Amino acid sequence: MRARSILAVACSVSYTAAQTFQRLGGCPDLGCVFPPDQADFLPGQFFDIRLEVHSPINGSEARVGEPDADFKFTISKKGGHAIHAAKYFKVEEPELERWNFTWYEDLFAQDANQPSLVNVTAKAYRRVALYEPGEYEATLSYYGNEKTVANWVVRDLPSKRRAKNVILFVGDGMTTNMITAARLMAHRSINGKYMTKMALDKFPVLGHQMTHSMDSFITDSANSATALYSGHKTTVNALNVYVDSSSDPFDDPKFENIVEVFRRRYPDGGVGIVSTAFLADATPAGLAAHTSDRGKYDHVITAYYEGLTEYEWTNWDGPDVLLGAGAENFLTSEDSHRDYYDLFAKKGYNVAWNNTALHNAPSDEKLLGVFQTSNLATWLDRNVYQANLQNQSNYPDGSKRDAEDLPGLKDMTLKAIDVLHERHADDGFFLMSEAASIDKQMHTLDYDRSLGELLELDDTVRATIEKLKELDQLEDTLIVVTADHGHGFDVTGSVDTDYLDAQEDDRSKRNAVGYYQNSGLSQYTVDGPKSLRYSEGVHFPARWDPRYTLHAGVVAFPDHRENYQVHNEGPRTPAEAAKDKKNGYYANYKDAVTGFLINGTLPVSADEGVHSLTDVPVFAQGPCQELFGGVYNSIDIFFNMAECLGLAETKGDDHN
Repeated sequence: MRARSILAVACSVSYTAAQTFQRLGGCPDLGCVFPPDQADFLPGQFFDIRLEVHSPINGSEARVGEPDADFKFTISKKGGHAIHAAKYFKVEEPELERWNFTWYEDLFAQDANQPSLVNVTAKAYRRVALYEPGEYEATLSYYGNEKTVANWVVRDLPSKRRAKNVILFVGDGMTTNMITAARLMAHRSINGKYMTKMALDKFPVLGHQMTHSMDSFITDSANSATALYSGHKTTVNALNVYVDSSSDPFDDPKFENIVEVFRRRYPDGGVGIVSTAFLADATPAGLAAHTSDRGKYDHVITAYYEGLTEYEWTNWDGPDVLLGAGAENFLTSEDSHRDYYDLFAKKGYNVAWNNTALHNAPSDEKLLGVFQTSNLATWLDRNVYQANLQNQSNYPDGSKRDAEDLPGLKDMTLKAIDVLHERHADDGFFLMSEAASIDKQMHTLDYDRSLGELLELDDTVRATIEKLKELDQLEDTLIVVTADHGHGFDVTGSVDTDYLDAQEDDRSKRNAVGYYQNSGLSQYTVDGPKSLRYSEGVHFPARWDPRYTLHAGVVAFPDHRENYQVHNEGPRTPAEAAKDKKNGYYANYKDAVTGFLINGTLPVSADEGVHSLTDVPVFAQGPCQELFGGVYNSIDIFFNMAECLGLAETKGDDHN
């Protein structure tokens, strides 16, 4: 038995009248079943079941009495008999748990500091699986005649493996509008016709995926990564779990992700994780961690290192290749007393701290590469404005030196392929490569850096295809390029920055914007200074500081100033805290001194832009490419990749 308390502020979906705040996401009744209604499963995919019965003490759902401790839970295949879950899965009946939590029903209750208290009884069935495809009913019976029914589907997928390798590229936050803007900046056109194409433009199959989370229509990178990797929708901030109401961020009901299933089905297969973010960040973490709180960074690094052995969940022994940034999470600190560099080295990993060491690392051994603290410096700073790499004190060994010998996404991805191919030429591999700062720079309204990251992704995809051809692996490799979510970004014209700078008031400065016939042509592909010329072969802009720039923006942003010019002294800080630090954020004058003020569209507590609803593109080529055309849900990315790898396990003893 356990007694717990949790403040459930801004949970996610829910009880009828309240939208922003819900008692528990995915649980509209006082009886909760996780996985919830409409969950999909891969045959043989392990998952946990969490049952909760709620007894609200106050608020609009208040009831008299303690929560039901004698609730029943049954499973039935459509057309079959309902069987008690413990008997169905041939496991012991789990122990009854008790706790309580509080939540705010709406903004008025929050302002008045009047939370609602809920007492809970709960049970959890751990690491069960459904093998037979079809429709199932999971029924929780409580409080006499009350029932909560979850309809589940085990997808009917062929088990024959069609691809030896799968490479998933994630352009974090990338939308079609960003791709069109990047193309305009890096590819020359004559009379409206491009003379060259992006690597993404050449893919044979294009689809679009919907990014909604389980209980909100705007997602974050944690639950969107979870959908892509596991086929399950969950709530904001959660990684590979359904969020229950307990206070423990590690006991929520888990489910297997694609690399866990892949390693279990093919123990000799390889796994690689590459990101330009800090490696404890949500997108890479989604391939290892199981937690309701994406901010549990030490848990993420531990999951890379030793899996979830303490939860008896998986016997995975870590990826073959783990490359990115975020050295602060590997060094001994107040949050972690473990030196992960030393631990990984003792486990047989080569440890690389710079680009030279990365390229020199042997390809037949495991490889950990951590190249600076925080997120990796952007392509624009690494290649054009290199002075911004100085005085950062961000070398990954903790020495406070500057990290200047830095790899990019292409360097890391190609090295990962070398290692995975060398170690698993016969058994194949799964590789995820993330261009993280498309999203991170879009958040701070730094569109030049964001689009530079997108062009680096495109160049990495091009180089990957060439590498696979060299290794004679292209025909055996499914390549998927997509995003986890989008930003409301678009281009609506051009800006004469010389004219804008010459004006003295904000309204006059806005006359520098040219739209329709006054938008003109891209100035980014004209010959620029040799030091800025990157257009040959790999297609980056010839110059990043033309007089006529893009009139671009997002739909959700804080107060900020805008002059539509590249920030050559480093990434943007569009808003800063008020001097009293109590009244939110205001436009940072120093961010665009010559620009004009743009009033924000977000609450004043926001200092950067946020994600949007937009569908995001999916590009595919190789075995199973035909599965990725059309418009579908984000979870279908997982099921399509799983089908291509032959991960469905249909040999089981399900009841009929």
